[in-house]
Amino acid sequence: MSDMSTILVIEDDKYISHFIDLSLSKEGYRVVIAQTGDEGMFLFSSYHPSVVLLDLGLPDRDGVDLLRELRTFTDVPVLVVSARGQEAEKIAALDLGANDYVTKPFHMGELMARIRVAERAAAKTSAGASEACFVCDWLTVDYEKRRVLVDGQEIHLTPIEYKTLLLLIANRGKVLTHNYIIRQIWGYEGGDSKSVRVFMASLRRKLEKDSAHPRFILTEVGVGYRFSDI
Repeated sequence: MSDMSTILVIEDDKYISHFIDLSLSKEGYRVVIAQTGDEGMFLFSSYHPSVVLLDLGLPDRDGVDLLRELRTFTDVPVLVVSARGQEAEKIAALDLGANDYVTKPFHMGELMARIRVAERAAAKTSAGASEACFVCDWLTVDYEKRRVLVDGQEIHLTPIEYKTLLLLIANRGKVLTHNYIIRQIWGYEGGDSKSVRVFMASLRRKLEKDSAHPRFILTEVGVGYRFSDI
């Protein structure tokens, strides 16, 4: 974590926001708290936070609408922290661009870990925007030559597999839903998630040393996939 990274907490429950404030402040973060969606938007523009923690059940507007508005002008990591634990709620938030979803009640250690993942992923995405290669452990992707190597040996990927891999790497650390992947790779809404699973299984066979315990392509059960380079 960089010195005095700012976390914006948009949460109307004063007990929870106070608990988060105390915990994050001890870790060296500057914490800014908003109790409504409108206040959250104002504080976002004032403090330019590195991460946003967003509750969905706000008194003045639905957090989903706030997330949708944020994503029209910023890629800052947004972690949804909500009591809405239904799978459909998670998928909707992730489809709109949330980086992660933590269900209340939660352990502070888990939330801290997810904040750190979001920060590292954002930093790597920014730093890697102009990189010619992606390298992590035994995997190398040469963007200029469109080559993928495992332990230095070139492997063949189909055009769809290669496009999917690039999408995962570009969003590393972030949960990508089945619908999001279908929209980005095939260009339409509401496709069959079985196709996504087939391509992910194929990618794992080619990239992972143990596809049953993957290093890179992690499954978020019932939601989608996350690329890990940590």
